[in-house]
Amino acid sequence: MSGAIGLSQQGVELENIMRSTEGVERKTKIFCTLGPACWSQEGIGELIDAGMNVARFNFSHGDHASHADTLNRLRGALASRPHKNVAVMLDTKGPEIRTGFLANKDKVTIQKDAILELTTDYEFLGDETKIACSYPELPQSVQVGGSVLVADGSLVLTVLEIKDDGIVTRANNTATLGERKNMNLPGCKVMLPTLTEKDEDDLVNFGLMHGVDYISASFVRTGQDIDTIRKVLGPRGRGIKIIAKIESHEGMENFDEILAKTDGIMVARGDLGMEIPPEKVFLAQKMMIRKANLAGKPVVTATQMLESMIKAPRPTRAECTDVANAVLDGTDAVMLSGETANGDYPTEAVSMMAKICVQAEGAIHYDDVYQSLRNAVLDTYGPMSTQEAIASSAVKTAIDIKAKMIVVLTESGNTARLVSKFRPSMPVLVLTAMAGSARQSEGFFKGVRARCMGSMIGTDSILYRATDLGKQYGWVKSGDNVVALHGMVEARSGSTNMLKREQGGEREKAATTPASAPYAEPSARAAPPPSARQTERQPDRHSERVSESPSSLDF
Repeated sequence: MSGAIGLSQQGVELENIMRSTEGVERKTKIFCTLGPACWSQEGIGELIDAGMNVARFNFSHGDHASHADTLNRLRGALASRPHKNVAVMLDTKGPEIRTGFLANKDKVTIQKDAILELTTDYEFLGDETKIACSYPELPQSVQVGGSVLVADGSLVLTVLEIKDDGIVTRANNTATLGERKNMNLPGCKVMLPTLTEKDEDDLVNFGLMHGVDYISASFVRTGQDIDTIRKVLGPRGRGIKIIAKIESHEGMENFDEILAKTDGIMVARGDLGMEIPPEKVFLAQKMMIRKANLAGKPVVTATQMLESMIKAPRPTRAECTDVANAVLDGTDAVMLSGETANGDYPTEAVSMMAKICVQAEGAIHYDDVYQSLRNAVLDTYGPMSTQEAIASSAVKTAIDIKAKMIVVLTESGNTARLVSKFRPSMPVLVLTAMAGSARQSEGFFKGVRARCMGSMIGTDSILYRATDLGKQYGWVKSGDNVVALHGMVEARSGSTNMLKREQGGEREKAATTPASAPYAEPSARAAPPPSARQTERQPDRHSERVSESPSSLDF
């Protein structure tokens, strides 16, 4: 499958171009980096109102005290918006390679074709001929003829000679450098740990202590890196989800094993564009999004999406197209970095991002996406798991009966993730007793809105509440069909095994599909057990049980 997204013919016609999208529900989530431009409680509240779903705390900057103050202001802003769910993401600093300090404490200009030596003696104070590098294994990692990028690629060096304590390079261009600038070694295997001592301290003494929802792990290179992070988080961090940032050549090579172990993916295009040729970044983006879609792992696309809005009130046309194409690629979320952290127009950037996402989503034919994605999952992975088959059947049922909403009762949020995977055209309402699951589901799962309930006891009353919420949101009206997924065992994690259809006052025979049955093509198996609740409350209801073994499900 070349991609999961199918364009709607109607979505790309003139009528759709001219039609207002005001009030249209946005499916794609927005991550916002908090920083000086927006970290007052009022500023954070404006980001929430504009559409922020995940608040990113960048631990490359600041200390625990300053981040804790910002988190308190975020929670203060949310306190006055009781039904808003904004997830908190801790973005680790990760390992880094930097140039050293300079003898004149100012800047040095490296001329094109100049010979520049890089030494691993980090005590050395640099000048125009020799500068220090913080990476002790530099000579063992590079090869003659390879490249070294300095200061986000503003200086490109070619390796001429490898020495015991450094390397000799030639400058490909003229550039002025300050102290401690970042360095990239494209195509090289870097021998640095994914988690530094600082990262471990941030995870344990901030992430666990303050109950963050997501860890965004920088420079993930292997599946083992994910295992290491989970070990550091330990039992206390069992509910924290890990997002692997893919930003190196090695991470790309090991993407499949990383994807199998992580909870989500970030297409971190900044450093990735230093590691692979920039003209190939769009291909890497499409590949990672496609594979994440098939695996049912949410994916966020990041870096320079609306970069010009750091200083300008409107984005460039190319930036708008970049955001829209990420949505068409199948991304679950898009991220703002400097635009909200230190830009002049943080709220406007979020509003613009939201508008672009809605417009792009209007060009997608979601029923075609479902069928294409389902077929690709079967072709790629073989028979679906029971959980996945139930989620797929729920979306197919909603399509077939033209349901206006899908309701998911869940504890862990895994059911919501699987339903979101199949990209239903109708909104998904998640009801859960777990506040963390509500934040994670609404924060990162495409097309999902969540509401935290005091208790999950009493399925019928909860589903009645769901239809009332659907009416409040403007999603459904009396007489509309609603598909619902919930467990046979109330308030028990891992028991989602029921698809319910209630047709007001009229019983309909729905064939059951036991959870142990193989997942077959629709033409070769009984119809999936649909679950639709009509918003007219009628005493005569009909439901069909899908699974006889709830304990076998792991939701």
